[in-house]
Amino acid sequence: MSLDGRIVLGMGLHTLSPSRAGDFKSCPQLFKFRAVDRLPEPTTTYQARGTTAHRALQRLFDLPREHRTPEALYDLFRAAWAEVRTTEDYEGLFSSLEEERAWGLESLAILANYFHVEDPSSFDPLERELDLREDLDGMTIRGILDRMEELPDGSLVISDYKTGKAPPEQYALPAFFALKTYALLIRRRTGRTPDRVRLIYLGGPNGPVVYEIPVNDAQLDAMDRQLRALWATIERAMARDEFPPRPGPLCDWCSFRDICPAWAVPDGLGGSPLAEPILDETGAAAD
Repeated sequence: MSLDGRIVLGMGLHTLSPSRAGDFKSCPQLFKFRAVDRLPEPTTTYQARGTTAHRALQRLFDLPREHRTPEALYDLFRAAWAEVRTTEDYEGLFSSLEEERAWGLESLAILANYFHVEDPSSFDPLERELDLREDLDGMTIRGILDRMEELPDGSLVISDYKTGKAPPEQYALPAFFALKTYALLIRRRTGRTPDRVRLIYLGGPNGPVVYEIPVNDAQLDAMDRQLRALWATIERAMARDEFPPRPGPLCDWCSFRDICPAWAVPDGLGGSPLAEPILDETGAAAD
C-alpha cells in the first residue's frame, strides 16, 4: 500500500475494512475497481442522505436528554446538510432547488421513523462514530462503528443506522458481517464481548425495521478465522492480479458495469455476462 492509502498490487494487504471485505466477498472485480484502481464513483442522493443522517443522529446525543426531540433532530439534519452540500462530493448533486427540497422533506420523514424505534432521551451511548483500527496479530482491520450502548440489564449492544429500506430478514444476514467484525474489534480493544448487534433500518413504506442477533465468543472466534481466510485470499488475488467478476442481480446497480469484463460485449452483439455463473453451496448454478 502506498502512502496515500492506495492498495498496490504485489505489495501485500496492510489494512482491510468491512466494506472492502464485503466487496471482495460479493465480487473480487468490484474490490479491484474500488480498492486497487480507486476508480471514482458518482455520488447518489441516497449516499447524501446516509451521510447527513449519520451526522445528525451522532450529534443528537450531544444534547441534554430532555432536548433529544424530533424537532431537534430535524434541525441537526438541516445543519449537517448545510455543511455537506458544499463539499466536493455533494456539490451540484441536485439539478434544482425543488428537487433538493423534495429530497430534504423525504429525509426528514425517514428520520421521524427513528423515534418509533427507540427513545433517545432514555439512554446515553458509550460510543458514537467510533474509529476502530485494531491489529489482530498481523492483520489490521479498520472501520467506524455507528454506536455502542449498555442496556439497563448490563448487556453491550452495537447498533448501526441504515436510512434505506430493510431487505427481507433472510437477506439481511450479510449486513451483519460488518457488525460482527466491529464486535470482534471491540473485544480486542476492551476485552469485553458485545452481547448483541442491531441493524436499524429507518426507510421503507412500512416504517422502521430493526434486525438483531446475539453475539458470543464462539461466533467472534469464527469471524476471526473468516477474516484471516479472506485476508489470505485477497493477498493471493493481489499477488496474481486475478480478480474474477461474479455477475449477479446487483450488477444492475454497479457503477462499473460498463467497464466490467463480465459484461463485455463481443463484436457489439449480445448483452449477457461472459464470466462463469455464480454457484451455490451445492455446486449448482444459482438463479
